[in-house]
Formats: sequence, structure tokens, C-alpha cells
Amino acid sequence: DVQLQASGGGLVQPGGSLKLSCVASGFSFRTAPMSWVRQAPGKSQEWIATIYANGARTIYAESVKGRFTISRDTAVNTLYLQMNSLKPEDTAMYYCTQETNRGQGTQVTVSS
Repeated sequence: DVQLQASGGGLVQPGGSLKLSCVASGFSFRTAPMSWVRQAPGKSQEWIATIYANGARTIYAESVKGRFTISRDTAVNTLYLQMNSLKPEDTAMYYCTQETNRGQGTQVTVSS
């Protein structure tokens, strides 16, 4: 079974930073494109970033470009999302995804 467990969320003030992690198992993490998505209450899911198999190529949604960085460590089967310059509109549940699989998310709340 594919398992994706995100962690690292929390409450942070506007302008602050957080780093999310997602431990993956049940598939070949080394070769799988991986993504982060988020979903705010009452809103549809929003794709925010993808990293490809060799880590050389990353793509971002315009809403987070220049502020968020996606990365991966294949030695520990872990996906990361470094989030800087956080805004209240970044408040959402964040999930890592692999193909159509979405794991348990982690809540990020940006508020003063």
C-alpha cells in the first residue's frame, strides 16, 4: 500500500517560515514524481509544487513561486516543502501526493 505521512505544520505569524516533511512508502520513491497540494476550508484542492524523479526539475504554482521550495531525500524516502514569507492566504491543510494517492495532511495556519 502507498503511504504518505505529512508533518511539520503549525501556527506561524505572517512572514514566518515552516518546513513540511512527508515520509513515503509502498512505491519506488526514487523514481516517482512527487507533489504538494493544499486545501483550505470551503475551497477546492490547489496544486502548489512538483519535483521530478531526479530532483533536477521543479515546478511551482504562481501563488507560491519564489517563496516555497520543494525537495526530496531519496535516502530516507522523504519529500520536503520549505515555506518562507508565509501569508494568511497560505492557511490550509497541506498534503503530499504521488500519482492519485494523497496521504494524511498537516495543518498550516498563518495568523497574527
